[in-house]
Amino acid sequence: MERLKSDFLTELSRSLGNHPEKESIIQEYEAHLDELLIEFLNLEDDAEVRDKVFQRFGTPKEIASIWKEELTVTPSNMKWLFISVNILFFGGGAALTLAHNVFDWNWLKSLWNQLTSIPILIALIYMVFWALLGYEIGKGFGHKGKKVLKRTFILALVPNLTLMFLTVFKIIPHEWFNPLLTETFIGLCIFLTILLYPLCLISYRWGKKASV
Repeated sequence: MERLKSDFLTELSRSLGNHPEKESIIQEYEAHLDELLIEFLNLEDDAEVRDKVFQRFGTPKEIASIWKEELTVTPSNMKWLFISVNILFFGGGAALTLAHNVFDWNWLKSLWNQLTSIPILIALIYMVFWALLGYEIGKGFGHKGKKVLKRTFILALVPNLTLMFLTVFKIIPHEWFNPLLTETFIGLCIFLTILLYPLCLISYRWGKKASV
């Protein structure tokens, strides 16, 4: 099995060519191979083991091709995509809140009442968005995505913290959010905000594994 591992990594190294992350990629796949080959200790046929490794990871050429494609993915583009979506969430919510308090439209009141009756569901959907952020960065950038995740998280969190500050210190009238804005709901929002980064990090690691 050591021969199989050596051949796999040698071919992967050759296929990666001058990839800037070549050493890290080789180290990562070496670790994954060590874990995988332990599972196949009971197999005596090297050809069968090789086939199973290829089924799990793909061939070295296929792996190298995927990593080369990732060089065309711009971290900045993905970062600003998620930041823009988060701003869109808050912008849409702000517009809806303002319109609800300014205009006396029956359909708007009906929509507001429906949305404010399911705050937990809305919060869970929003948490899924942040989990998707971590997963996609992990899947798209692998081991080098952690810095992208941190920068994206910090920038994307600005609208959350701004709204929380304005709300907690009552700069925005609480009456605007009736019947949604209770002390319990404010506490829940603060708690969920604290959980956002751990959630992103777990999802990032999951996405990173999926990229292998």
